Amino acid sequence: MTQGEIYYEGNEKTVYLTDEKNVVLFHFKDVVTAFHNVKTTRLANKGVVCNKISALLMNFLQQNGVETHFLKLLSDREQLCKKIEIVPLFIVVRNYVAGSLAKRLDLEVGSKPSCTIYNLHYNNDLLGDPLISDTEAVALGLVNEEELGHVYAETSRVNRLLTGLCDKAGLKLVDFKLEFGRDASTGKLIVSDEISPDTSRFWDAATDEILDKDRFRHDLGYIVAHYETVLNKLEAAVAA
Repeated sequence: MTQGEIYYEGNEKTVYLTDEKNVVLFHFKDVVTAFHNVKTTRLANKGVVCNKISALLMNFLQQNGVETHFLKLLSDREQLCKKIEIVPLFIVVRNYVAGSLAKRLDLEVGSKPSCTIYNLHYNNDLLGDPLISDTEAVALGLVNEEELGHVYAETSRVNRLLTGLCDKAGLKLVDFKLEFGRDASTGKLIVSDEISPDTSRFWDAATDEILDKDRFRHDLGYIVAHYETVLNKLEAAVAA
């Protein structure tokens, strides 16, 4: 496998083409950002931990019937993935109230809504990733109605699987962001990007201690150490 030119350059990851037509290489950086890149810094080994957590969770989903872009873990910082066409929308799955939901609707942080909340967003940095409706997503040509139904069905399945794993690991999966892309080989919408404490809120199930990027957002410190706690708990749960 030979690394080629940059396919996509993000703040926290770089995606490279490879000598295999429909395979790309994800490189996880030691950079952490928040508030649409207003706040940013470097943290030693942060990319290593996020790479391992995302690989573990993507592999777990695939073993349970969810198709993702993940192929294999290549090194501490790198993984091989299917090449996808980015779909500029994402879903935030909210099992508990936190973050922008609490602020926007004046809800108590940590409270549990009567049902899981699914917030669809237009993935557009210039617009601040705004909330959009189902019909707006279709009208913008981001997905068609059938694809949108698939996105919601897969998102619900992912939530059930990850919630079950986190319960086993002694973690509370407060919320998480899920992205989809079109498989370059088949055109099918599949789960893509990453699932880690950078894109999800994980709390300790017993103490509600924050173990995710909110530690950076709110200057709580010991960010990578708490990411490592998430990794260790998930590894133990998968191995059990």
